[in-house]
Amino acid sequence: MSPFWTLARRMLRYRWALVGTAVATLLSGGSLGVGLIGAKPVLDSVLGRRHDLQDLALSLNERIADVGLAIPQHVIEALPRGPFTAVVWMLVGLGLLTVFGGAMNFAQTYLSLTVVTRAVTNIRREAFHRVLRAPLKDVVSAGPSDAISRIINDTGSLASGFTAMLSKALLQAAKGVGSLIAAFVVDWRVALSAVLAAPLIVTVIRRLGKRVRRHSRAALVSQAGMTGAAVEALQGLRVVKVHTTERLEAGRFHQLNKRVMREMMRVRTARALASPLVEVLAIFFLGIAALFAIKPILDRNLDSGGFILCIICLASAGAALKPLTGIVNDVQASSGAADRVIELLRAAPEPGHGRGRPKLAPHRESIEFRDVAFTYPGAREAALRGVTLRIRHGERVAFVGANGSGKTTLLSLVPRLFDPDAGAVLIDGHDVRSVSVRSLRRQIGVVTQEVVLFRGTVRANIAYGASGVTDERVLDAARRARADAFISALPGGYDAPVGE
Repeated sequence: MSPFWTLARRMLRYRWALVGTAVATLLSGGSLGVGLIGAKPVLDSVLGRRHDLQDLALSLNERIADVGLAIPQHVIEALPRGPFTAVVWMLVGLGLLTVFGGAMNFAQTYLSLTVVTRAVTNIRREAFHRVLRAPLKDVVSAGPSDAISRIINDTGSLASGFTAMLSKALLQAAKGVGSLIAAFVVDWRVALSAVLAAPLIVTVIRRLGKRVRRHSRAALVSQAGMTGAAVEALQGLRVVKVHTTERLEAGRFHQLNKRVMREMMRVRTARALASPLVEVLAIFFLGIAALFAIKPILDRNLDSGGFILCIICLASAGAALKPLTGIVNDVQASSGAADRVIELLRAAPEPGHGRGRPKLAPHRESIEFRDVAFTYPGAREAALRGVTLRIRHGERVAFVGANGSGKTTLLSLVPRLFDPDAGAVLIDGHDVRSVSVRSLRRQIGVVTQEVVLFRGTVRANIAYGASGVTDERVLDAARRARADAFISALPGGYDAPVGE
């Protein structure tokens, strides 16, 4: 199963909304078909053939007698007489049917968008959760911008595909089928000659759809790179300005932006071809149907009113089915996004989070690095090689060295932000890979090199990651860090909002 349909299956969780969508879709298409068939008496009246409601009811009874249905005689006798009265009542009936069809269109769109929105929200939540649980090594090697692009841009594209499939495609297909059935009811010979175009039209749509999918995926990959370049430049804007590298960064962004444009231009070509090709084919085959019908009409073997209505039904079917070319392209475009999202959802989680691993007892003996080696993904040289060291409990140790000498990398092995390629890190004789990551990290306090402020209050940032922290402890920590004075001076003090 393709990634798109794998993710689309998640919409099945909302069964009642899907059932409502299906019912509303069928009623919408059915009401259009019934309305077209019901327009024949009105068209006949316009062409000079007068009808009476009682005559129409008797004619209908003859048609439905084979299925055991019939309008009761007393109902037929109660119908008003006269051709003008018949036309008025038929128009009123068609008007009510139109209102009913509009209500079904609203219900179908409302319910389908509810399903799509809820499903994509859950997919986005799961994707973000997966990134948070992914090994830091993987996130660092791919870059956080790629993950952000998949979580936000790709799921947005996925939502467009789901909407196109569930809301637009089903509704347009139902209307098209309803109109087509009406055409067969009116005159099956004319309708059949037009339907012969269907296989060729489907082939055109499929071939163009494959091109849209391929180039849409390439555009999303390029877009992720462009997002990364923009984030890097804007986050490091101070560095960019003091080094006067605005032109360099603008040029880098421009090149990535042009790459996205090239892929989108290829998508544009396929999308632009689809609708005109289908339209030309449909008109071509409709013309053939008209040629086949002209001779029987001239020989008075075919009702001209029925032919006109059949053409109207086929035109209505074509108008309903024509948008399917664009809809199929939307689905194919979101299939590229689905490929990238499913890769994220299927990525292996960070080891050590599964159940069954023992908790690490409170640290009381030693921390040991035993012949540790580590190399970053894509790096030519190892960041650490053959490091062996034992630190006793309560001992204070500082690692000093030049930039890039491996200080941060070595310390990152303790809370298992990375795992060594060789050797082991032991706490109280236990390999950190053999215990629960949560129990390990809850015993470690870290002040990182980068200052990070999460969206929230000053108080929430000070207490970040700690449970059951009282206001007294927050104040004590701020005083020890010599931060209480300037925090208290902020509007709102410890409740002042901060963030990126």
